[in-house]
Amino acid sequence: MKSLLPLLILTVSTTSFVASSQSIETEFDKFDVIYQTQLGSTRGCQTPEANVFKVCSDSLKNDGNAPYILHHNKTTEKVVVLFHGLSDSPFFFRSIAQSIHQQGNNVIVALMPGHGKKQADADMQDNKLADRWRAHVSEVIDYSASLGEQRYLGGFSTGGVLATEYILQNPNSVKGLMLFSGALALDSSVESTANIWGIQWLAKMLDGEYATQGPNPYKYPSVARFSAFELTEVIFSVRDLIEQGATLNLPIFVAHSMADVSTPIAGVKNLMAINKGPNTLFEISQDVDVCHADVVTKSN
Repeated sequence: MKSLLPLLILTVSTTSFVASSQSIETEFDKFDVIYQTQLGSTRGCQTPEANVFKVCSDSLKNDGNAPYILHHNKTTEKVVVLFHGLSDSPFFFRSIAQSIHQQGNNVIVALMPGHGKKQADADMQDNKLADRWRAHVSEVIDYSASLGEQRYLGGFSTGGVLATEYILQNPNSVKGLMLFSGALALDSSVESTANIWGIQWLAKMLDGEYATQGPNPYKYPSVARFSAFELTEVIFSVRDLIEQGATLNLPIFVAHSMADVSTPIAGVKNLMAINKGPNTLFEISQDVDVCHADVVTKSN
């Protein structure tokens, strides 16, 4: 598959950027503190990179799972906050984040609670997991104001629906939204199962001891059933907000594959239907056979 990245990024931004001279070096410590709370402790990373501030920890599988900031050593007109998907890590936003950064923006790639860790069984069976995700999204977005004047959100899959829920609840807080395989809907059988009484208890039983190690060092080998039902809670919340009359008025960019069987495209189309601002849909043909996760990857 040819890389989709150039098309995605050119669509997202067409204006020039004017940076202020304010240094942001002191803000990096605050980003570190956010993850000290989440991960227990942090440390320096093994391979420092120029214009990258990364928060590493011994509780993570490896440094590639760490949250990071791509920066210009000063505030920028626009700061973009990206949220990864369920069972994934910030690693999978590398190509998109780098392209946005090269356009003159500061970029924050968050690590969602319960992800990227050597041991994640307790997290992936936490009854408050969805609320922890929401709290972290809010905390990182609040933090991002120190890195740029205008905030934009982006999310892959679960990260997309969390960003969407935040914007629907805080409609004047950000300037734009980017959704990559946005999980605003799941297969109908999964959504129906989520409404069965006691299903989350059963999911915990079936998940057993949740494995975090697998062939891909930057994601978990499977999606925990329980965490998937935590995701449906957020999806249903977004749907309720729309049905209750929530509207948006901001640029929305969507990249979605028609071959995606995990997250039907109807979910993001319903969101665009209530948006009074400009919608840009990069719809990938069924014939190209791009799966759910490949939308955010860059071909070699």
